[in-house]
Amino acid sequence: MDTKYVIGIVVILLVIVGAYFALGGGNNQQSISIVGSTSVQPVAEKLATEYMKKNPDVKITVQGGGSSVGIKSVQDGSADIGTSSKELKSDESQGLTQYEIAKDGIAVIVNNQNSISGLTLEQLKGIFSGNITNWKDVGGADAKINIVVREDGSGTRDAFQEIVLGKLANGTKVSFVKDAIVQSSTEAVQQTVAQDPNSVGFVSFAVVKGTKALQVNNVAPSEATITDGSYKIQRPFFFLVKGEASGAVKAFIDWVNGPEGQAIIKEDKLVPVGQKVT
Repeated sequence: MDTKYVIGIVVILLVIVGAYFALGGGNNQQSISIVGSTSVQPVAEKLATEYMKKNPDVKITVQGGGSSVGIKSVQDGSADIGTSSKELKSDESQGLTQYEIAKDGIAVIVNNQNSISGLTLEQLKGIFSGNITNWKDVGGADAKINIVVREDGSGTRDAFQEIVLGKLANGTKVSFVKDAIVQSSTEAVQQTVAQDPNSVGFVSFAVVKGTKALQVNNVAPSEATITDGSYKIQRPFFFLVKGEASGAVKAFIDWVNGPEGQAIIKEDKLVPVGQKVT
C-alpha cells in the first residue's frame, strides 16, 4: 500500500477521533448542579468535593444565591438540587421532594471587642426591631447598636425573623429595624460584624469565625444544645429535588444521608439528620 495513502488514512482517523472527544462523545461524566442557600453552601461544597473524589465520573457544581433562589432554580429546572435553610411554604414545596440533611443553629454574633456575652430572646427582639438602640441598655458600652441582617429571600433571615421577632396580634411578621445594614451572604454579614465593634448580626453557627457567638437565654449554640433543642434559634438544611430523585442525583443524596455524608455534616458543626421529609 502506498505510504502517502496510509498516512492519509491515519490523519483522517485522528481527525475523527479528535472531533469525537471534542464533542463529548467519549465523556461519560455526569453533572449535578446545586444552587441555593449561602448557609448550606459551605457544607454542600465539602460534600460535593468528597463525593467527587470517590466518584470521578460525577461533576458537581455548587452555587449560592439564597434559599429563594434555590427553590426557584429547582422548580424551573435550572438546577438539579436546590438548597434551603428555611421551612418551605405550601406554595413553594409543590412538586418538590425535600431531604432534610441537617439542623443548624443561627448564631447571634458581635465583634470580638464587644463586652456582651449573652442576650435574652426578648432583648434580641428589641434590638433587631429597633426598640433597643444602645448597647448600654443591655449591659454594654454607651454606643449605638448597628444592626446587620440578610436580604429578603434569605432562609437565615426568614428563620431568625420568625423565631426571634415573631408576629403581631394580627398575624403579620414583626419587621426588622429600617436602618439595618443588609448583606447578601453569610460571609458578608460576618465580615461587617468583624470590622465594626458596635455591630450585631446573625449567621449559621457552622461558619462562625472572626466574631463572637452570644449565648441566648444563657444557652450557647453548640451541637449538643441544637440537638436537644435548648438553643432555640435553629432551622433545617434541605436538599430539594423536583419530583423524585433519580440517577446520579439520587445516588449523591443517598450518600449525603448515609454514614459518610452525615459524618462530614457532623464535622462541620451541624446536627446530622439525613431523612426524606416529603
